[in-house]
Amino acid sequence: MPASPIRKLVPLSNAAKERGIKVYHLNIGQPDLPTPPNALEALKHIDRSVLEYSPSDGLKSLREKLAVYYHRFNINVDADDIIVTTGGSEAVLFAFMSCLDPGDEIIVPEPAYANYMAFAISAGATIKTVPSTIERGFALPPIAEFEKLITPKTKGILICNPNNPTGYLYTHREMNQLRDLVKRYDLFLFSDEVYREFCYTGAPYISAFHLHGIEEQVVLIDSVSKRYSECGIRVGAIITKHKELKKNVMKFCQARLSPPLLGQIVAEASIDASADYMLGTYNEYVERRKFLIDGINRIPGCYSPIPMGAFYTVAKLPVDDADRFCEWCLREFSYEGQTVFMAPASGFYTTPGRGKDEVRLAYVIKIEELEKALLVLEKALEAYPGRTL
Repeated sequence: MPASPIRKLVPLSNAAKERGIKVYHLNIGQPDLPTPPNALEALKHIDRSVLEYSPSDGLKSLREKLAVYYHRFNINVDADDIIVTTGGSEAVLFAFMSCLDPGDEIIVPEPAYANYMAFAISAGATIKTVPSTIERGFALPPIAEFEKLITPKTKGILICNPNNPTGYLYTHREMNQLRDLVKRYDLFLFSDEVYREFCYTGAPYISAFHLHGIEEQVVLIDSVSKRYSECGIRVGAIITKHKELKKNVMKFCQARLSPPLLGQIVAEASIDASADYMLGTYNEYVERRKFLIDGINRIPGCYSPIPMGAFYTVAKLPVDDADRFCEWCLREFSYEGQTVFMAPASGFYTTPGRGKDEVRLAYVIKIEELEKALLVLEKALEAYPGRTL
């Protein structure tokens, strides 16, 4: 089981804070924007006299409201196609446990969300990766590279769209290429779409459920954590039209009894968040994205492509080893009592040597803090003994 590249440096961050150092958190996708007011009101005014188990597949009222929400994106599912999970993480884990036998394989473009590997290990499965590159803006690797990895044990392809950690948004053409591959080899298409609200291009967002001819093979992963800034309520969902798969998933759901009742109450209220709330959140990320990317690309030796979705980017830095650099920033460096906490990108790759000079940055702090963090990063790069330029 691999250690989380996002959280493994937390002890160093805590130690820096204990020394009185201000730490700018660019390492983790924890939004600082407020949770919808109506969601907080729902939490404050729970009128139950008993906080009971919910159904194993989640409150029916929540599943019905989620179905209406998905319809806004032309994702034509109903409440019976939705199983509520304890966060998007459990959705991925249960999807793997329900679809994959020990020894089965899934193919994932990398860099990829690090915990996918942990969930695959939990299911006894193997992830095979197809590398994308920063030089191509982390576009989908050629389909021929996917085909090279397909064996009799291959059961699915996993994508994250918009992508964590790169912020890449797959094009209509790329999604159709994946559809054709999934159809040709009778695979599952696991599609993590938790960042769908944050697409920054004029091109339409393409869900896996928009792909004709593979509706029964799509396993969509969702979560309310990011779009409503409520990571702590732990509510996600698996969405599938595959009847046998739903039966398998329900076995795991029943084994863990139920998803969090209070979280579901908050999530259900969140779906009614005002248009002003959603637009304000979106516009804030648009501004932060521009500020961060412009700032990174002005630092000598640094480069980041423009992310078209989510609230992350992967940046190349002029360092010998990004893992060592990120540790050094927390352990040894400070500028005017400040330092930065970044996630080394090597943890988002499984191919040895990849991501060695890259970091993932999350633009989840205010522009005023991003400005200070960029200055501290520039000063750190000037002082770092392993600088390569």
